[in-house]
Amino acid sequence: MNPLHLAARHGPYVLLAGLLAGLLLPGLAQPMRPLLPPMVVLLLFVTVLRMDPAGILGSLKELRHVVAVVLGLQFALPLVVLGVGTAGGWSDSPALFALLVMTAAPSIAGSPNLCRMMGQPSEFALRLLVVGTALLPLTMAPVFWLAPQLGGLGAVLWAAAKLLATILLSTLAAILIRKSLLRTPSPGSERNLDGLANITLAVFVIGLMPSVSEAILQTPNRAFFWIAFACAVNFGTQIICFRLTRFRLPAAMATAVSLIVANRNIALFFVALAPELTAPIMVFIGAYQIPMYLTPLMMRRMYRAAL
Repeated sequence: MNPLHLAARHGPYVLLAGLLAGLLLPGLAQPMRPLLPPMVVLLLFVTVLRMDPAGILGSLKELRHVVAVVLGLQFALPLVVLGVGTAGGWSDSPALFALLVMTAAPSIAGSPNLCRMMGQPSEFALRLLVVGTALLPLTMAPVFWLAPQLGGLGAVLWAAAKLLATILLSTLAAILIRKSLLRTPSPGSERNLDGLANITLAVFVIGLMPSVSEAILQTPNRAFFWIAFACAVNFGTQIICFRLTRFRLPAAMATAVSLIVANRNIALFFVALAPELTAPIMVFIGAYQIPMYLTPLMMRRMYRAAL
């Protein structure tokens, strides 16, 4: 059987294989790291190529919904985290710092693919990804002002601008090809694209896991704390958000919002933060990938209940 079709059919297990390879074979990470930026481009390109161009942008009314969701996730939520942490006296806690960085970040590039694995359309997740990245300078400025430990805005703005340019160029290229060369893709072609996206995600995570493998060997208690913390935060916020939205929003929108509330592109912020600030939560960066890549296996029963 076509290996891409197999990867499309068994997407959650393909992601699990990539996660295990990253944990058990940390030596693979070094050659993988130069490939991470091109893999982001490939993932976005393949994701959009799989979509119907007419449904990508959505209506003006839905765009207002997208902006409202982004402001809630990237502006209101980190301010709530910061307020609760300050009131509780946890301002210097690495766990609070990790939560603040996570909630202030935009969606991961793979969120549309996660939606597809849950059996839902991916267009709304793509809109949240594009708008969330575009609005990042607006949403994060108050958070950075209120939390000076996050560092300066400049490097993050530059990283966000580069990511937004990557998203827009990849999307435009995919739409042009879809309208000219792939107007009516066959089911087999669509499965090939799904399989390629799943394999790209699985390879991508290999380059992100060495910090967890090293911590498990050197300081296992610390490593397992951050893994448990990341899983509790990720799965917990998905469950809470889905229960709050599943009867208030269409299923596709509720799924996208619930996935993205927990799965954020926290790497954007680490170009701006000083090493002495990131050192206490570097294991969290790798540990955060574990629930992210386990989401299709652990959470799909919940999401598919809304179908």
